[in-house]
Amino acid sequence: MILHNVSRKVLVSGVRALNCRLFSASRRKGLVLGVYEKEKNDDGFLFTEAAASFDRSVSGKLSELLSVSGPPLKIGKSRVFYGLHQDFASVAVVGLGKNGVGVCGKENWDNCKENIRAAVSAGCRQLQDLEIPQVEVDPCGDGQSAAEGAVLSLFEYDELKSKKKFPVTPQLHGSADTAAWEKGVLYAEGQNLARRLMEAPANYVTPTVFAEVIEQKLSPFSDRVVIHKRPQSWIESEQMGAFLSVSKGSEEPPVFLELHYTGSPDSSQAPLVLVGKGITFDSGGISLKPSSGMDAMRADMGGAATVCSAIVTAAALKLPINIIGLTPLCENMPSGKANKPGDVVRAKNGKTIQVDNTDAEGRLILADALCYAHSFNPRAVVNAATLTGAMDVALGSAAAGVFTNSDWLWEQLHKASVITGDRVWRMPLFQHYTKQVTESALADLNNIGKYSRSGGACTAAAFLREFVTVNHWAHLDIAGVMTNKDETQEHRRRISS
Repeated sequence: MILHNVSRKVLVSGVRALNCRLFSASRRKGLVLGVYEKEKNDDGFLFTEAAASFDRSVSGKLSELLSVSGPPLKIGKSRVFYGLHQDFASVAVVGLGKNGVGVCGKENWDNCKENIRAAVSAGCRQLQDLEIPQVEVDPCGDGQSAAEGAVLSLFEYDELKSKKKFPVTPQLHGSADTAAWEKGVLYAEGQNLARRLMEAPANYVTPTVFAEVIEQKLSPFSDRVVIHKRPQSWIESEQMGAFLSVSKGSEEPPVFLELHYTGSPDSSQAPLVLVGKGITFDSGGISLKPSSGMDAMRADMGGAATVCSAIVTAAALKLPINIIGLTPLCENMPSGKANKPGDVVRAKNGKTIQVDNTDAEGRLILADALCYAHSFNPRAVVNAATLTGAMDVALGSAAAGVFTNSDWLWEQLHKASVITGDRVWRMPLFQHYTKQVTESALADLNNIGKYSRSGGACTAAAFLREFVTVNHWAHLDIAGVMTNKDETQEHRRRISS
């Protein structure tokens, strides 16, 4: 009898110890599961496949808790439950909206993908607040969108803070959608690279440092990527007078970063050329900006960050195309050497430009880069730039403005934007705007429109068009979508790229 009691105590002690170890391990893991809106006259919950399987594994306890814990979950809202499963101490259930939705013509995006991104991001952040380091994510029927929502939502630039956001590693729940999940992770990591570059202080990301960061990120792909960090002497030899006129106001030397990604089996295939504005800090120059909000101008190289991050992502995905990235990098600063209002400079193609506003510098550095882009006999040229405040006024952060001379290229950009959720809106390239930049008192062109603020985004695009001769060119003015206030759940309220 005594032996029996001793044996029983040892057994119970062992079970308790095992349970403690299981709980100790499980409390370090969380799970995000999706639930759709109920259909009319439907008493049960419409779970995703993974959520339904989990509910069965806990004998319907998830359904029970959802039914008594409050009203049905709306899109992008989440609710956390504890102790449901020994493998997961915390389970976040997120609202996916209606099941079976797709592309919305009015909103110009795929509602299903957007709902998944928003829902997963809400769940991941809630579990991050609970300091759970490992989170498994329900693919919700689209592993790529789920991965994008998870990885984008957990990013925060806190490299220079003593107290950092709790680190969380998201991973796919189950193994049914692995390839799509991995693709989504690469997409999101590419965006986060651009966000990191844009968020970092300008004294930490100078033109030289920017180029070094991209070089380091592309080093694993040296078999298919060639990098040229062109110094000032090369820029001078290329007669890029417009670019040099901006850079000369700063003590930081300019860099013309040139990236060649060869992904096509046919190395002679005409490349897609991407051009990005790379002003690593924009004070406005002699036409000095107001001090309020000037700190955000560390992100004025958003076009360059986007272009370079896109090439890093293309290389990681091994896309079967050829891409060339061109990013003129410099600061726009006031000094005794800086451009003065009324100065005339000469661009690479020989056209002279009257600089009436030194704060309209992005178009000057892009002018030379666009001229250089033509030397590669490109299939198409796409430039991206945080170019005008007028674009923010026109569209806000809802969409990037696209100015293009090609219906074909517009179709490609629009189709891609619907899938990614990075919406675009086509803007006019009327001769009405061209006349406003070609009627200059001292030169061939003026770097601001004749009527100053009127149609500022359009006159800036008309100016760039004066340096384009290819049949397929698009200018993306991304000034409005540079920052996120509260519109996009997967991005925190800061620079969003």
